[in-house]
Amino acid sequence: MVPINYWAVLVSAVAAMGLGYLWYGPLFGKQWISLMGWSRAEMEAKMKAGVGPQYLLQAIGALVMAYVLAHSIVFAGSFLQQSGVAAGLEAAMWSWLGFVVPVTLGTVLWDGKPWKLWFINAGYFLVTLLVMGAILGYWA
Repeated sequence: MVPINYWAVLVSAVAAMGLGYLWYGPLFGKQWISLMGWSRAEMEAKMKAGVGPQYLLQAIGALVMAYVLAHSIVFAGSFLQQSGVAAGLEAAMWSWLGFVVPVTLGTVLWDGKPWKLWFINAGYFLVTLLVMGAILGYWA
């Protein structure tokens, strides 16, 4: 059984949701909405229609991501003889580069989305994984 700190997983998921609020709100929200091809009015209509189920699913996704990253940190720590925040950051970086980048490239290559949108989205996942990695590594 892999030793997982479930409090760290929960805090990591909450941090991811908070970061998402900032990333897709005050930091890059206007650019993101425009690059998605939506008007401000369309976005406001979506918000008024209710986004509770979407936020719930996103929170579950954040929990799963933190849980899996916690496993990666344990495995990376035993293989690389690292521990703590350093192991968390390294596992996060390799997870982003090996899984997020290749999977999300299809939005540009095949869906016709602009590179700028890809950088906003991929950047969010990079920062999120690094924050999660730091939290999980610290509490490991």
